[in-house]
This record gives sequence, C-alpha cells and structure tokens, in this order.
Amino acid sequence: MSLKDFSPLVFLASLGAGGIAVLPFVFMQYTTEHGNGLITRSQLWLQELSWISSIYYYSLEAIMIVFTLIHFILTLWFTIKLIRWMKTDKFSELINDPLRNAAILAPLISVLMTMNLFIGPIRYFIPALSDHFQSIMLPAMIFWSLMFVIILFTEIKLLGISFNNGFDITKIHFGWLLHPFLLGMLTVIGTGIAAMSQNVSIADTAAFMSLISGSMGIFLLLVKMVVIFESHFALKGLPDKQFLPSILIVIPNITLFAISAFRLGHFLEYHHGYHLGAYFYIVIGLSFAFEIWYMLFGLSLLKDYFKEHHFSEFYVSQWGLICPLVAFVTLGAFAYGVLLTSSILYGVLVLTMIGAVALFAELLVKHIKCSRAKNAQINCEV
Repeated sequence: MSLKDFSPLVFLASLGAGGIAVLPFVFMQYTTEHGNGLITRSQLWLQELSWISSIYYYSLEAIMIVFTLIHFILTLWFTIKLIRWMKTDKFSELINDPLRNAAILAPLISVLMTMNLFIGPIRYFIPALSDHFQSIMLPAMIFWSLMFVIILFTEIKLLGISFNNGFDITKIHFGWLLHPFLLGMLTVIGTGIAAMSQNVSIADTAAFMSLISGSMGIFLLLVKMVVIFESHFALKGLPDKQFLPSILIVIPNITLFAISAFRLGHFLEYHHGYHLGAYFYIVIGLSFAFEIWYMLFGLSLLKDYFKEHHFSEFYVSQWGLICPLVAFVTLGAFAYGVLLTSSILYGVLVLTMIGAVALFAELLVKHIKCSRAKNAQINCEV
C-alpha cells in the first residue's frame, strides 16, 4: 500500500492480531482450573495433563506467542507509515470529514490492545511480571491516564467537527461505531486496573475515570446505533460492499462494555465490600445472549457478501471481521465461567477461535499481495 493510499484502518490488522493473542489467555482463565488471580504458565503446567491436553494447551500457547509477535510487527510497520501519512494533506482531509474520520481512531484502539497483551499473554509467560504484578499497576495507570486524556480530547474534537461541519446522515455506516469501540477499550482497561490493583487510590481513580469514558461510550453507542439502523431502514438494500464487514462491529462494543461492568463489580466487591450476587450473571448473561442472536443476524446479512466478494477482493475494512469473532469468543469464555459450563459452548468457542485465526491468515496474505503487486490476482481496493 503506497503512502497516498494509506488508511489508518490498517491498524485493525494489528488490533485483530492482538485480540487473537489474548484469546487463549482469556479462554484458559475462565475454562481451566487454576489458583487465585490471573492464570500463569506455571499454574497450568503444575497439573497432570494427558498428552492430548498437553498438545491442546501447547497450541494455545503457540497462538499467543505468534500473534503477539505479529501484533508488535504490524504496529511498528503501520506506525511508521502513519507518521509519514499524517504529514500529507490526506490527513487533514480525513479529519475534517465526519463520515470518514472515525478511521483515525483505529491506531488508538490498537495501542490500547497492546496494554492487554502485557496484562495477558506477556505476563502469562514471564514469571517476573506474574510474581510482581502489583508493581506494574502504577506505570500502567500512568500510561492509561495519558491515553485517557488523548482519547477524550480526540473524541471531543471529532464530535465538534461533526456538529460544526454537518454531514449527510443517510450515508453513515456501522464503521461509525469505532467511536464507542475506542471508549469501550479504554474503559475495559481502566476497570481492569480498578479490579486488579490492591492500591486503593489507584483503584478508585481508575474506576471513576472509567465511569467517565464508559458513560460517554455507552451514550455514543446507543445514539449511533439508533441513527445507523434508522438510516439503513430508510434505504433500499444493504450498504456498499466495503462497509458490510462493519455490520458486526456491534459485537466488540457489547463485549467491551459488558466486561467493563463485570470488572467494575469486582472492584466494588474487593475495595468497597459490596455483595453483588446475581449481578455478574445478569451482566454476562444478557450481553452474551444479545451477541448470539446478533451474530446470527449479521452473518445472515453477510452470506452473499462472502459468496460474491470477500475471497476475490481486498479492502482494509475487511480487517474489521476479526474483532467480532475475537469479541464473541472472549465474552463466551466469561459466559462459560460465570453461567454456562457447557461442552457445546466450549466447542463453539474453540471453532470460532480457529475461524478467527484462519480468517486472519487469509486477510494477511491478501493484504501482502495487494501491497506488493498491482497485478495481484484479486481486486485490491483501499
């Protein structure tokens, strides 16, 4: 992809890689017996495992390692291109277009995903981080607070542009939900710090700041979903093919806010002595139930898209298909641990995770082909 064709949406690729890297960790955390706290490698392998189980868990660890490396490689590669691209006129043109400027949020979401990697897969493999986990809470809080300021400033600026410039509301699409997606990712990390930190000041501060970003994100999610559905119902047929993958972006939004509410509950129990009881069941149960029917609905809309376009074409918005699969498995793992210990659910989640890995590989091959050659045997669009 040349500099003039660069789009910040390519960071959905590094975001997807990070999400897949986190998946096995979340899966093991909520489906595998282990000691208190977040699962570590030593806790897993202290158990007596059959050779089949050993192969299975080695495979999960391989996914964590490979996709963590892919995340950092892609992040570095795309960041270099992003810095160069921001010096061109294309950057200011994108920022001032309310219909397209949500794309600039993808790099910020990817950076926040990097924080999840340190809390999950990287900590899982490095005993020094696992044994001294509380010592990284203050540095994590400082970096997260910096991101909090940058993201709130960015969101308010983009909202101001939308209000001041105006736009044709009939042309909006589900990619607009990157706004609450970003705020949801910010909130889920903040509530994670609040739930895991043993320092009361850090936990209380992270929790309150998370309420700010979370309330803003939920407000934008509700408003934008109403407007988007109203706009789609007013038009005939489905959106243009390059916007179709974003139909499923509702799922990661729901996952992030559900997990944020879940972690906020743990914060209230641990630091303030509340006994929330069925709260966790309701939060995870309702959210995952919503995602099940919405995933089926979204895939039914995308059936013809996959038959006619997906495998013969490439555009960066196709990377948006990874996050919904990752989010579905993530919340599904929570559901398995909280409300539904079912072998059927476990099997569905494993198959979905395998599907996410396969889809990522397919998209990466197409992306590389389109980046290297104009005569690739697929229709390349940016």
